[in-house]
Amino acid sequence: MRCIAVAVGAGLAASILVAPVAAAEEVPDLPGASSVWQIPDRVGPAQSAHPDAARYARQHPGSVPSGVNDFICAPTGEHPRPVVLVHGTDSNAYSDWAALGPRLAASGYCVFALNYGGEPGGDNYGTEDMAVSAGQLAQFVAEVRGATGANEVDIVGYSQGATVARYYVNRLGGAAAVEQWVGLASPTYGGTLFGLVPVLDQTPGGMQWAKRVLSPDLVSPALEQQAQGSSFLEDLNGGGDTAAGTRYTTIGSWLDEVIQPATNIALRDRSATNLMIGDLCPLNQSGHFRMPYDEYTLQLVMGVLDPAQAVTPPRTAVPAGTGVLEMILTENF
Repeated sequence: MRCIAVAVGAGLAASILVAPVAAAEEVPDLPGASSVWQIPDRVGPAQSAHPDAARYARQHPGSVPSGVNDFICAPTGEHPRPVVLVHGTDSNAYSDWAALGPRLAASGYCVFALNYGGEPGGDNYGTEDMAVSAGQLAQFVAEVRGATGANEVDIVGYSQGATVARYYVNRLGGAAAVEQWVGLASPTYGGTLFGLVPVLDQTPGGMQWAKRVLSPDLVSPALEQQAQGSSFLEDLNGGGDTAAGTRYTTIGSWLDEVIQPATNIALRDRSATNLMIGDLCPLNQSGHFRMPYDEYTLQLVMGVLDPAQAVTPPRTAVPAGTGVLEMILTENF
């Protein structure tokens, strides 16, 4: 499955280099580091379904949604802050943002997205240590600000991307450069993977056994770090899960297939806003995998980014589990 993450060293994230990065070139965080990142530049079409976007991304590595990563884009008075999109686990900028990215660009935003946390030589991103990934995001945001002249950006993170972005804001000084953080299906306090994580943790040698027998995609460093009770999340949330100077909003689902219990999605600081699509529209039972392509959810994100332009999202019935099987099949076959 695709969306819960990481478990070791935070030391590399402190070394943030702000040198220009060539588009579509994988860049190691530091010499010898086991994580690479990329600014994708192979423009692909907008998509309306997550499986279709994931399939296209697999067939066209290095793709980015149309309208995204235009480094000559000039912010306007109406939308002065660029929007940075941060993808989820074992994914990439195109797979997760081929609906929202083009929509934001068409609405007049400067929109940017990176591929972070890749294993060198691997097929996808968002699998490696999340603290290092947050350092990569910091470099990318610095590049976006330099290119656009913007003092601040807004960040929208999906799944692991929400937590990577929050680590950057809360632990790497990103609060000074980020006006709004929006977490979509954010594993704020982690997940149990349908109860599997507690069983493995309480079984002597259980996690080591899982690493030996399961696909590396299912037990990647990032996946471990997103498990409920991980040392990474305890450190990130210790002393408060927000930082002064940034506005925080989560958008989640009570029927999230990855984050259980779903109450772990919400931020617990009183200053944060927590929205659940099932509370706002009971007809919509979209879960984790569908959310970045769900029309109701996309309209919520647009409204959070610009309340003055918010519209009432369509109240369309979406049955529980919609799109899950298709997404699993696309990712594995």
